[in-house]
Amino acid sequence: METSKKFRRTILVVDDEAVNREMLGEILSQHYNIVFAEGGKEALAKINSLRERISLILLDLLMPEVDGYTVLETVRKDSELSKIPIIVLTSEESAEVKSLQMGAADFLTKPYDLPEVILARVQRSIELAEDSKIIQLTERDVLTGLYTKEFFFEYARQLTQRNPDTVMDSIVINLSSFHLINELYGRSFGNTILQTISSDISQLAREGHGIGCRYNADGFYLYMANHWNYDKPLERIKYHLSELLKSTEIHVRMGVCQGTYRSSSIEESFDRALYACNSLRETFGSAFAIYDDKMHKQELRKARILGDFAEAVEKKQFKVLYQPKYNIQGKFPVLSSLEALVSWNHPEFGMMKPDSFIPQFEKNGLIQKLDKYVWREAAEQMRKWQEESGSTVPVSVNMSRVDLHDPKIVDYLLLITKENGIPPEHFLLEITESAYIEENCIISESVDKLRKAGFKIEMDDFGSGYSSLNLLASLPIDALKLDIGFIHNIARDRKALYLVQVVLTVAKQFKIPCVAEGVETKEQLELLKKAGCDIVQGFYFSKALPPEEISELRRNGLKR
Repeated sequence: METSKKFRRTILVVDDEAVNREMLGEILSQHYNIVFAEGGKEALAKINSLRERISLILLDLLMPEVDGYTVLETVRKDSELSKIPIIVLTSEESAEVKSLQMGAADFLTKPYDLPEVILARVQRSIELAEDSKIIQLTERDVLTGLYTKEFFFEYARQLTQRNPDTVMDSIVINLSSFHLINELYGRSFGNTILQTISSDISQLAREGHGIGCRYNADGFYLYMANHWNYDKPLERIKYHLSELLKSTEIHVRMGVCQGTYRSSSIEESFDRALYACNSLRETFGSAFAIYDDKMHKQELRKARILGDFAEAVEKKQFKVLYQPKYNIQGKFPVLSSLEALVSWNHPEFGMMKPDSFIPQFEKNGLIQKLDKYVWREAAEQMRKWQEESGSTVPVSVNMSRVDLHDPKIVDYLLLITKENGIPPEHFLLEITESAYIEENCIISESVDKLRKAGFKIEMDDFGSGYSSLNLLASLPIDALKLDIGFIHNIARDRKALYLVQVVLTVAKQFKIPCVAEGVETKEQLELLKKAGCDIVQGFYFSKALPPEEISELRRNGLKR
């Protein structure tokens, strides 16, 4: 079996003197594959045909017809060929300087140095060029040619240091629903879209004395001199995309953090630009947003909310209130259970509703800690009510999808119910419809374990998303909660009422009791009762109350 030949790089030797070609060939052929060209014209033809193989060009400058300067200039103008290092062969000092200015990597002086010197300079030029290619691959995104994120920030810092008096803007550009373009037209066309955007960004960077970056699949950064009219660059990008897609329905978002808001950290200024860009998520069409005082205050408030979480738990600033739920199918409404709802009595912001802080906790991984806090508070309160009256009332608590991914969640819930002497079936667990839909298999598996442990499961917010009645047949649930938006118009919209009636009818066939949220009027109540709804909650009966008022409500009964 023949051993494979050692990999050998290819060198093109260009010289119209045969003796020079032979001399260089003799020196280099022991280590490299040598290709010869007798003049500039032949050299250009071989460079083009062998461009993927040539590692170095040795180029004589003084040749008839097409000289070495012309070859050098032609190679340097080609973005791919320019990566091939060129060592010029000359006996004139002025030619050495000129050729280096034109992009030559090195020069060899005639008459030639010792063979060892020639070999060393050739090897060094090839190594430097190959190292440069490796660096280029890591600092540039292969598809778009823009900087990668890591190199971008380093060059942005250098740009700022070299131009301390120039006000620079940080810009984030994002193409909405890019994944749909890939699905509809294919990944190759999607790449063309990204290259088109990057071309515009490169042009904007040149015009604004800045640099561009691809920071994720369909997002771009641009760092450039302050620009007060962002309609024009946004329209340029949209125009080129619409030409490709043959549609004007192109949605490009742009967030800008102008120099006046830039902090000491360039990364932070891009976080602010991204914040502005994300503020346009629900905006139809293309638009840009500039980070301003209002956004700054919102961001500071969100940071404060996250930063104050631990202290709020420690000092019990989170207050758990309880909204009564009534069974309405008898002659008189009867209190059947309660829903635990959390508010935050913040020392600076006052009493905060859950929708002002829970979304932040969901995004930043704190929601499970808050859930466990509420569960413990609710379980302890259920024990107190039981001690007061000798009987307990079921309480429903919210579970996030993060909780359902916790392998120890069943053990934790069993622990707090056991510690407080509460039957698991009285500790009701509410899980949103969206969690069921988006992570069906995982959620169903967790719900099965919870139900086997004795807990009852309520699907919350049914009707707020893309509901399917098939869910009622296929998912493990013990009760269905109709979203407030689902029933809001039933008193004045016949179609809305009919839809609720259909859901209630199907649920009854599967023996799944239904709870209607947000009942505010007697008319809504009577329509739901007639349609077969079992339980309602809402301001018609009561808002969420503190524990002591629930105690009084239980003692005195329903007063209406």
